[in-house]
Amino acid sequence: MNYVGIDLGTTNSAIASFDGESVSLYKSPEQHDVTPSAIFLDRRGNKFVGTRAYNNAARNPDNAAVLFKRMMGTSTPIKLKALDKTMTPEECSAEILRTLFGYLPESMRNGGDTGTVITVPAAFNQMQKDATLTAAEGAGIGRVALMQEPVAAVMSIMRQRNRDGTFLVFDLGGGTLDIAIAQSMKGRVSLLAHGGVEMCGGRDIDRALMDEVVKPWLVDSFDIGDDFATNPMFNTLVRMATWAAEKAKIELSHAEDTVIALSETEIGVRDRSGEEVYVDIPLDRARLDALIDPILQKAIHSARETLDQAGISAHDVDRVVFVGGPTQYKPLRDKVAFELGISASTDVNPMTAVAEGAAIFAESINWETESRGRKSARSSLSSNGLEFAYVARTPDASAKIVARKVGGMVGEFQVDSLDTGWSSGRQLLKDGASIDLPLSKPGQNAFRVFVFDADGGPVSIPDDRITISRTAASIDAIPASHTISIEVIEGRNGMRGLEPLVRAGDPLPKKGVLKFRAGETLRAGSPGALNFKLWEGSIREPIEDNIFIGTFRVSGSDFDEGMIATGAEVHCEYEITDAGNIRLDISVPDIGGSFSSGHNYYARQDAQLDYGQAATLVAVEAETTIERLDAFAAHIDDPRINQIRDRIAKAGAIDVDRAEPEETKQALDEIRAARKDISILRRDHLKLIRQVDLNGIIESFDGLARDLARPDEEQAFDALVRTAQHSIDINGNDFESHLSELRSKNIAILWRSDEFIVARFQWLAQSPEQFADQAQYGRLTDKGRTALARQDFDKLRDILIQLDNMRFTRIGEEEMLAMANIVRG
Repeated sequence: MNYVGIDLGTTNSAIASFDGESVSLYKSPEQHDVTPSAIFLDRRGNKFVGTRAYNNAARNPDNAAVLFKRMMGTSTPIKLKALDKTMTPEECSAEILRTLFGYLPESMRNGGDTGTVITVPAAFNQMQKDATLTAAEGAGIGRVALMQEPVAAVMSIMRQRNRDGTFLVFDLGGGTLDIAIAQSMKGRVSLLAHGGVEMCGGRDIDRALMDEVVKPWLVDSFDIGDDFATNPMFNTLVRMATWAAEKAKIELSHAEDTVIALSETEIGVRDRSGEEVYVDIPLDRARLDALIDPILQKAIHSARETLDQAGISAHDVDRVVFVGGPTQYKPLRDKVAFELGISASTDVNPMTAVAEGAAIFAESINWETESRGRKSARSSLSSNGLEFAYVARTPDASAKIVARKVGGMVGEFQVDSLDTGWSSGRQLLKDGASIDLPLSKPGQNAFRVFVFDADGGPVSIPDDRITISRTAASIDAIPASHTISIEVIEGRNGMRGLEPLVRAGDPLPKKGVLKFRAGETLRAGSPGALNFKLWEGSIREPIEDNIFIGTFRVSGSDFDEGMIATGAEVHCEYEITDAGNIRLDISVPDIGGSFSSGHNYYARQDAQLDYGQAATLVAVEAETTIERLDAFAAHIDDPRINQIRDRIAKAGAIDVDRAEPEETKQALDEIRAARKDISILRRDHLKLIRQVDLNGIIESFDGLARDLARPDEEQAFDALVRTAQHSIDINGNDFESHLSELRSKNIAILWRSDEFIVARFQWLAQSPEQFADQAQYGRLTDKGRTALARQDFDKLRDILIQLDNMRFTRIGEEEMLAMANIVRG
């Protein structure tokens, strides 16, 4: 079996293999350890990938694709404008993977016995992981599994296995930061925690160099205007200057000062006055250090959070191991080590450690299983009623074999090495008798087992050979990066909640079975469905502040006869792999049917966004989040409020007309992170915030819905308000359910109002930034305008439901329109 590891990076990628004993790194045609993650198409349609593509991309940016890993798992198109060609991030990644895989020997590429591990950042969500698998499929790579980058780095570190202890992996790549805290003991590794920041890496350092150093110098030196960065006539200048700035940054890894330099001939651009543009900007380490500091502070904060998550302090950690291109800069390593108070280490090659570790980890995977689980550490040999249990995989220099189920048999047994000729000699055969077998080499060690009867005669054992693998390291359970939950309806009150499949920090892999009940009747062949909506995150209220993964639907067309009645028992068997991928299998005893999620069980378009079209959404999300924060601020005094507000305001201040897709994604990610902080704030001031929420829904009902409500609806609402108030007073656990029901009652009454329906449709019709599928959005809004012109309000309601269900974000009062119909057991 061939074991391959690929580090699919934002700026650079690498590939390695492992044969059970040694690691081989495959170099690019230019004999570099890494290959730039860049694609270039010339005007004749010739395609280049790697170093040549990266160098050409700076001179001809409209013909190139770079940094597309940051858009993985989104519907953001990668546009090659000069050729009028558009690629998806997955297609771009597939080109890189195909090129890397081509470096392998032909026997390894085309043989059926190759298993490949592709690494992803620990911060990657489900859509991003699935996009990576899609890219691998597009590259024609057969057996594939994913693994978090920090886990792969740990495997590479453990290959050295110089000493035991606790270490922190600081993996700062081109696009992402990954932190892992691991504890090693005699080759066995426990991952205590891992974390990181998705949009934090060398690319952000390059952007800071451009924004703070290069752009101001160019504006002062030439007649190009303050907005030259978005002016198409200076597109090549921007890309060439970015390329030169990155080269200068790399040079400072081994020099105290350098120059960001480009000649007039290299750039080939004139300013608006006709003067040839050049770049000649001195840069020293002190200036670079000042630019890096804000990025490093974010990274150091993430490292401290991960230490807290692991329940240890810096004093408990022996060393920081640095991985990733930017960590080759010594002042950066020194700063991180000093701030954390942990000694720095360079145990591994920071550029290739992840690929090498991934190849080593590939050897531990059972490639015969669909879930790509790990090989068992134990095995046994059975014959004629005898059984010998043995350790099949271990990082130790020896392994034990133990006799079991001997019964009344009298005799002896012996084990010989088929590699070295070593022999244990004959041992008395009895239950529990054991022999320590020396493992003479890394990888597979072969032995033969002999059994003798009471007279010393041989006892035939048909299959008498065993193989024990001496591994580089053995990793225990890997902690989950995110909480993954199914949205459910509370059976008691009909409100929405989350039922976790796995919580952040839980050991992976994880399997289990949850029992639910059908929330509505589903007949064979009907168009309806039971909807298992999955969310990533641990925010209880509102659910929409988590990341929506997608929906696994069991529809009426999935079974031929019978009926799933309301209240019918539904069993959900789930598996979360080492890499955090999810598999669901649904069974319904009433119809004897089972439904498998397969590989891609969710509709990724449900949760994807084109960040090239989403800049205006940033302002909407920021405004909505600040409004919620301000409602809290009116009633509580907490210094975190201003910190969170500043964080949101900074994210929401991007220039809508000039923002690049990655800037938009970074801003939305920052707002999402701020919502987690608000969730913590809410928890710490729960009683006050609950009162604010209740007062807000009462005010909304009195101002909009009370005049439209029937007497019985008014009475039911007011009674529920009293119940909710009582829950606040006694710190009850059911307040959020009461609040959700109050919102539902409010919306249900308003839903009858044609005026409300019209106002809501008009609001959505003027908010295209809230929708990922712009084509469908356009069709629905056109139909809505037609229905409005005809005064067909029932039709308008149907359209409004469809629009609400496809919105990128849903806040607060839209909860009533959600489609979850699975009732908690």
